[in-house]
Amino acid sequence: MKTSRQEKILAIIARENIETQNQLMEALAREGVKSTQATLSRDIRDLHLVKELMPDGAYRYVAGGKDSAFDHDTRLKKIFRECVVDYAVAQNLIVIKTLPGLADAACSTLDTMSIPNLVGSIAGDDTAFVAMKDNASAEHFCTEIEKLL
Repeated sequence: MKTSRQEKILAIIARENIETQNQLMEALAREGVKSTQATLSRDIRDLHLVKELMPDGAYRYVAGGKDSAFDHDTRLKKIFRECVVDYAVAQNLIVIKTLPGLADAACSTLDTMSIPNLVGSIAGDDTAFVAMKDNASAEHFCTEIEKLL
């Protein structure tokens, strides 16, 4: 039942511009599938659906993942453009200053990226520390940050 419902969800969002969970629930009902809002929320999470901005300014659900318009690189660029205030390299560490409350989002995005030689990151409220394997990797990543900004 779950697999069948989720397959229908993917088919619906592929052919229709679905903007809300209610619209998705109605589309499922038209296909004979009853669902609660809670079940639909879990399906959206399980399927990694994201909302994509359309040219007309409206949003629609799309399947997430590497083929999505909202891949990790795009997310990283958006986060950096909108919230990074400053950054500096200190040997193999990069200190990133963000707007208040956004360091965690920046670190979360970095941690899910396939960044060569990234060891890990830690965030406070407006400061993130990113540890690279060596000094050269940190310097190189700072040049990448500059391109993003």
